[in-house]
Amino acid sequence: MADSRDRSTLRQVVGDVVARLGGHSHARLNAAFAELGMPTVPEEGTKGERVERSFAQVPDSDLPLVANRILAAGQGSPQQRFRIEDELWAESSPPEIPTRIRRELARSLDLNAMTPNETRFMAMLSRYWVLGDELSPLLDAFFSSQGPSLRRDIQQHVFRNPGDWTAEILLENLGAFEAGDSRFARFLEAMVSADVLLDESTQRLLVDTINEHIRSAAVELRETGIEGGYPRFTMVSTRLAGNRKPKNIIFASLTKPDIRFKNAMDNDIEIVGDPENELVYDRQTPDHGLRWRDLQAWWQDTRKILDEAEAKTSLYKRLHRCLPENSPGQQNLFGAYHHVLGDRVYDLPVLLPEVWLHWDHRTVRERGPQALLRSRMDFLLLLPHRQRIVLEVDGSQHYTRDRGQRPDTAKYAEMVAADRDLKLRGYEVFRFGHDELEEARDAQALMERFLPALFQRFDTGVGG
Repeated sequence: MADSRDRSTLRQVVGDVVARLGGHSHARLNAAFAELGMPTVPEEGTKGERVERSFAQVPDSDLPLVANRILAAGQGSPQQRFRIEDELWAESSPPEIPTRIRRELARSLDLNAMTPNETRFMAMLSRYWVLGDELSPLLDAFFSSQGPSLRRDIQQHVFRNPGDWTAEILLENLGAFEAGDSRFARFLEAMVSADVLLDESTQRLLVDTINEHIRSAAVELRETGIEGGYPRFTMVSTRLAGNRKPKNIIFASLTKPDIRFKNAMDNDIEIVGDPENELVYDRQTPDHGLRWRDLQAWWQDTRKILDEAEAKTSLYKRLHRCLPENSPGQQNLFGAYHHVLGDRVYDLPVLLPEVWLHWDHRTVRERGPQALLRSRMDFLLLLPHRQRIVLEVDGSQHYTRDRGQRPDTAKYAEMVAADRDLKLRGYEVFRFGHDELEEARDAQALMERFLPALFQRFDTGVGG
């Protein structure tokens, strides 16, 4: 998949770690390259030259793969690993948490309440901050006694002598006020997790204190699941606070669904008529959004398909079948999405076609001015943290009349009004002109540019 991101800094920090591979023997080097996802090179020149040649052949699009394998193997110093993490995490465009908010938050925290268990708290700190452990033996030898160590300082002033440090002093020493937004957000998530706090009431009190401050940055810690019987809290955007998990997703419809209330008190609906006319995903949407593998699992279970390859093929064909025959643009966008992503699509948001947003048993003519502005979306993506992305393909019928002969300002006004309504409801809308998707090769080129930028802008929950 083409990727236009600037990864020059990531290349530099990964290159610093990769340079250490020169410590291997010539015979071992190619195996070491393969373990990190780097190409093998002939046994020519020095070991350092071979490392440079191999790394130079890694395209920018593959750098996250190499970086993640470095992290998984624990290679490099803590400083190097954290710099790599910061570069990878920054690609998801995390929301900004300004320094002022961080400091005001730190001043409001009760450090004693945050640190009931020294072992657990120090393990969490080591995951996100450099505590100087690797340098301590060298410094001790230099000073002929115990030299400076942030780990020892924390143990001394937080646990041995409670009250020496405030939470603000601790975060100052950790470098939390200058850290990247993703690192700071993940640190807050870890600080309130059951890995540190083995008491639900303490978790919730700390979350409430944190949220009082960070909500002004349009983010909050929100309960998103259960781990080991304790609540799990995740940093999410409050701009999407009104988005609930979908109860029913009616999509891939061939005609307007025939709907009735099965239980009006519980808001349970029933689709009557031909069950193949539309698909209804009625399972709980996972916290990570709805990915292809989730939809395929539902399809395979409900259709009682034993073979995964058959389920994949039949699901794709069924989704494609609902696309309007008179809209090559929609068909080409759908095909390009899957062509560009390839096998990665399994762990990325599934592209749901022809999704029903509103349903009214009366026609627009019968309903009059109170008619709902948009009944159906061309495509919908459900991302983590309840982010909803709408893709619309606009043909001339969206803004002209008399078969495209004359502009229709009323139609255009209706379209932009519907967009405003969607955005106020927490959806992000992206429109494509039919002409830029009319040819399959043009659609593919467009998706190669658009999808990396889209997944960089919105957190898809998948690294790289």
